[in-house]
Amino acid sequence: MSYKTKEDRVNTVFSGGGHVVILGAGASIASSHRNKELSGKHLPSMDNFIDIVGLNDIISLLPEKLKSNNFEKLYSNIHSDNPNSEILVEIEKRVFNYFKEMKLPNEPTIYDYLVLSLRSRDIIATFNWDPFLYQAWCRNYDVGENPHIAFLHGNVAIGYSKEDKKSGPAEMTSKKTLNYYEPTKLLFPITQKNYNNDEYTKSQWQLLDSFLSDKIVRRVTIFGYGAPASDIEALKALNKAWGTGEERNMEQFEIIDIRPEDEVIKTWKNFIHSHHYDYATDYFDSSLAYNPRRTFESYFQHNFANTPSELFSASNPVPKDFNTLQELWDWHRNLIDAEDLHYKDEK
Repeated sequence: MSYKTKEDRVNTVFSGGGHVVILGAGASIASSHRNKELSGKHLPSMDNFIDIVGLNDIISLLPEKLKSNNFEKLYSNIHSDNPNSEILVEIEKRVFNYFKEMKLPNEPTIYDYLVLSLRSRDIIATFNWDPFLYQAWCRNYDVGENPHIAFLHGNVAIGYSKEDKKSGPAEMTSKKTLNYYEPTKLLFPITQKNYNNDEYTKSQWQLLDSFLSDKIVRRVTIFGYGAPASDIEALKALNKAWGTGEERNMEQFEIIDIRPEDEVIKTWKNFIHSHHYDYATDYFDSSLAYNPRRTFESYFQHNFANTPSELFSASNPVPKDFNTLQELWDWHRNLIDAEDLHYKDEK
């Protein structure tokens, strides 16, 4: 059996396997640099958040001891001083409204490429508040089977009904039960990020945990998430679910980050076994873009014993210059058709 061509890569479909992708702010920033947000809004970092979101007027009312240029630190200071502060309420309102109004541009974005690169055995989990992942997931929903998505810090696009124990579009009502999807909680003080205290957030971490702890998952990609030391609870949860690099000695860990390679590898060293990692500074140099919808097949053929690696070197990189979503969908059609045929034959 030989897999020397792109056609071979397209038509090779395996059952099982799995790919976990974890997104941080860098993923949304990379996407917005490539394709501007529809109205021209900028995505903030924690260090320019106050200026971009427009919080300076209310921050000026705070005593100096509570102020900080870093938004997470600022929020934690206010929360520690008075968790019922009216300023906190106003901050939360402005943050929600700023991100809620964001929209993907009409042309294909990195988020569209990302959603289409994965299948239902995979998951994309994001720390980001912006609605880009949800919008991309929705507008690509009917193209082929989609990955699961999880929002680890809540999201402006997602609401949660405690009565139904289900999520849906924020500020809408369930068509079936008419119960309200209350906007999910976005802000947690960095010293008290106990995700288990919030019902919706807890469910999202449980979903991610179920994938990370599953031994059939062979690839993890960290895209634009710096794993800040302040996010102790997140790192503990990821460590617990994934285990150590020694325990995951057959898995491949991938990092997409603009920071120097030695710096990001140091950040994730506990997750990586030996040399089993890939590093890229651009999404289109990642496994997701080299072999969309076939990242597990590519991994398997390159890493398992008695499989001549020279026979499985072919990749099927997705072009990055599509002007319309239809062009992007048409390119993925052969991949999706091969999947449909594979699952039909399995039945």
